[in-house]
Amino acid sequence: MDGYKHIERSIGAYIGARYGDVVEVGIGQNTVAAEVIRDAGVRVRCRDIRPLDPPAGINFALDDIFRPDLSLYRGADLIYAIRPGVEMIPSLIALATELDASLIVYHLGDEVYLDGGIQINCGVRLHQYWVSSKQGSLVD
Repeated sequence: MDGYKHIERSIGAYIGARYGDVVEVGIGQNTVAAEVIRDAGVRVRCRDIRPLDPPAGINFALDDIFRPDLSLYRGADLIYAIRPGVEMIPSLIALATELDASLIVYHLGDEVYLDGGIQINCGVRLHQYWVSSKQGSLVD
């Protein structure tokens, strides 16, 4: 199981070093990446369709990515998801586009959506499906 925690820690470290206000979609019960991001001094908000009692310093709200409440995401410079179902990706792209926030996804196994977006290697393979106009290009 520590291998999975390595994945979340790598994702959290990458995001925590590059963004200032992020939202994790579909957090489930695994808060490791969000905690790493929070510890880097980044504002982190988490969303899921199931309730969660989040750790201190992490904002949580119930939301459905297929019918998102945009007010829960406003101000984010990044939307990210760890192991989302591939059917969620079009809704995540639409949300990121609407908010002009970048979108990064860590897929389960070799699953990808369409061309897989821009690949990022941060110790694990991430896929950037949308780059905000504020970011302009991939931040490395």
